[in-house]
This record gives sequence, structure tokens and C-alpha cells, in this order.
Amino acid sequence: MKKTRGVLLLTLTSFIWGTAFVAQSLGMETLDPLTFNAGRNFLAAAALSPLAVWLWRREKKAGRLAPNSRKTLLVGGALCGTALAAAMALQQIGIVSTTVGKAGFLTALYIVLVPIFGFFIGRRTPVTVWVSVAVAIVGTYLLSVTESFSVGFGDLLCILCAVGFTLHILLVDRFSPLVDGVALSAVQFFVAGVLSLIAALAVEAPSFGAVRESLGPLLYTGLLSSGVAYTLQVIAQKDTPPALASLVMSLESVFAALSGYLVLGQSLSGRELLGCGLVFAAVLLAQMPERGSAKG
Repeated sequence: MKKTRGVLLLTLTSFIWGTAFVAQSLGMETLDPLTFNAGRNFLAAAALSPLAVWLWRREKKAGRLAPNSRKTLLVGGALCGTALAAAMALQQIGIVSTTVGKAGFLTALYIVLVPIFGFFIGRRTPVTVWVSVAVAIVGTYLLSVTESFSVGFGDLLCILCAVGFTLHILLVDRFSPLVDGVALSAVQFFVAGVLSLIAALAVEAPSFGAVRESLGPLLYTGLLSSGVAYTLQVIAQKDTPPALASLVMSLESVFAALSGYLVLGQSLSGRELLGCGLVFAAVLLAQMPERGSAKG
């Protein structure tokens, strides 16, 4: 039951991320990538902090806080925030030098990287999930890449971005069972915001005027895409193996395509519809129990 709840929460997470692409595109018209990332992360941290503090005090008053829980929270939040900031920056900068379709496909390589990295740290991945990963990669390619495929500088940055998101998923898997999910999200967003701001001040020219012009997209991505969706990810991963979690989150590309069709009137070709179907099928296949395994 907990696993089913986790999958449903991650599906909602993917839906929010997929439908947020329009807001991200609008925000990038007036803000540079690192400045935009700093703004959305600080907004998410500010929105979650009051709730995180209230939940923390409630747990402390009830005597349910584990020993060294504050240290675990700060270490976990710092590591998750660093991985998130790096992945976001590489993705945003990479998109400038490649097509959105290729960027989406290359970012989705975390579907493959999570079980591979997990193997080296002792995480066993069922055969059904490996098959699902292969199906999802094919589906994502059909959905995202319509041009001839070649690898340029922007593509390499998106591949590195997939590594960053892989590390983030595995770090969330490591720390989410140990601390409150809302608190972990708040700390990770604060860390990601600070790192993004430092990088923006170093290589960009942030201005309050540009931030004011992009306030709508910033509020949408900061409060909904970051504050709500990433927190749902942290909560859901408490009950979901990382390989399955990454697979469910790959539905982001499907929801992005469907929202573009429904909201913006963008047409979907037969190839893209086949890609959507394959990704959905892969997510369903991954939830089938292994033959001979006990229910758990």
C-alpha cells in the first residue's frame, strides 16, 4: 500500500513538473538561468520553512526526534541541495545550446543511471524494472528527439545534468527515511538557492527589475514545481525504491507533451504518441511483482 501511495505521489510530481515547462520558458525570457534558479529555490525555501519549523517543533515536543536528527537534516539537506543546484544549472545552461527535445531526452537518462549507480552501492534492481527502463528510454527518445541525433556541448551538459539528478534521487533515497520530508526539502532549497545565487553573481548580472518582470513564472515554478513537487518527491521516496521512482518521474516528458497539446494546441505526431504510450507502459510494467517473489 505504501509503495502504491509513493507511485501515485511521484506521478503527481511528474505531472506538476511536466506542466511547468511553459512557466520556465517564460521566465527565461527575462532572467538568466542561474538567476532564475536562485529565485525559484529561495521562494520554495521561504514557502516551506514555516511549515518545516512547526512540524519539527511538534516532533520535538512529542519526543519523536531521533538522536542527531538535526545534524542528519543539515548534512542531508546540504548534499541534496548541492546535487539539485548542479543538476538544475547544467540543464538550464545546456538547453541554451541544444534543442528542448534533445535536452529532455538526455536529462531522462537518469532512468538508466539510477539503477546502474544503485548496483554499485548494493541496491538490487528487479529484472522487470531493467526491462521497463529500456522501454522507457525508447519511448522518451521517440517522444523527444525528432531531429538527427548528434552530441554537442549543450548535449554533454545535459548528460552531466542527468548524473546530477541521479545523485539527487539516490541522496533523497538515503536521507528521506531519516528526517522529516518537508524539513529536508526546505534545507535543500535554501542550499540550492545560495549556490545558484553565488554562481549567478559570478557569471551573470542579476537585477531586481528582471526579477520583477519574471515574478509570475518564478512564483509558479518556485511554489508549485519546486516547493510542492520536490517535496512530494522526498515524501514519496520514503516508500519507493529509487529505480522505480526515477522511472515514474520520467512521466514528466509525457505530461509536458500532453499539456503542450491541450493548453498550447501543439500537435502530437504518431511517433510522439507511440513514445507516450511506451513510457506509460514501462511505468506499469515496472510495478509488476517478480515471479516467485513475496508481496511486500
